[in-house]
Amino acid sequence: MLLLRRRIALLRLHGVIGARVRTVDYGPLLARAAKNPRLAALVLDISSPGGSAAASEHLAFLLEKVAERKPVVAFVREAALSGGYMLACAAHRVVAGPGSLVGSIGVISWHPVAGELLARLGVAVEVAKSAEMKDMGAFYRQPTAAEREKQRQLVDDYLQDFLDLVARGRRVERTVAERWATGELFTARRGVQTGMVDEIGDLDRALDLAAELARAPRRVLVLRPRQGWWSSLGNRAMRAAGEAAWGELANLAGWGMVAAASRQARGERGSRDADS
Repeated sequence: MLLLRRRIALLRLHGVIGARVRTVDYGPLLARAAKNPRLAALVLDISSPGGSAAASEHLAFLLEKVAERKPVVAFVREAALSGGYMLACAAHRVVAGPGSLVGSIGVISWHPVAGELLARLGVAVEVAKSAEMKDMGAFYRQPTAAEREKQRQLVDDYLQDFLDLVARGRRVERTVAERWATGELFTARRGVQTGMVDEIGDLDRALDLAAELARAPRRVLVLRPRQGWWSSLGNRAMRAAGEAAWGELANLAGWGMVAAASRQARGERGSRDADS
């Protein structure tokens, strides 16, 4: 009877990782999914431009734990970029929509420097700190040479972890992952040619594939993180502001197409949901 009740779990990962897709919400859900014997497989519905490096790496680690116990299939709806692609790489198979984008493998760290502006406004900042780098990244002054080097080291450390996960998840040599790590975006078709994606398809194909790998009936159960109504209300406002800021950054970086796809995904989400 237990086999007859098994389900294919569907988890939507839409939005900026660390803002809309938060580890505090999705971490416990993934832990429960890994241990639940009634969930025969997990399908990830991904539409994300990336986000926090730390949050992306943490969620990818948890997804790998799920993949140790049951089949995991990633479906790329509009985009799986940067941290979004990192999550896709934790799956056994990656299915991407024909018009979707993948890649942007790399790490970026930036912060505004407004020291000259503050000086023109006659604003000074007094700082008392316990160590030289305690205010590293401060907006009110230029970084020192040592701080720039430290920031470069942090970026490189995160990149090495990213490359390890891509090579491990896509089952390719580390040198192949390094060749992909140009920071550029690839169409899904180009992703298939390079090996970054397994096949072109839709969500139905991803669900069918998960059922095949798990040898289970295609009975879908949509997973949603647990959240109180008050927490949900506050988080919606914070996430909306974060996504708006991310969208502006995407436009500045030449990712206007990705930002537009993200807005379209939010508008059409209800009409595209899989039947449970």
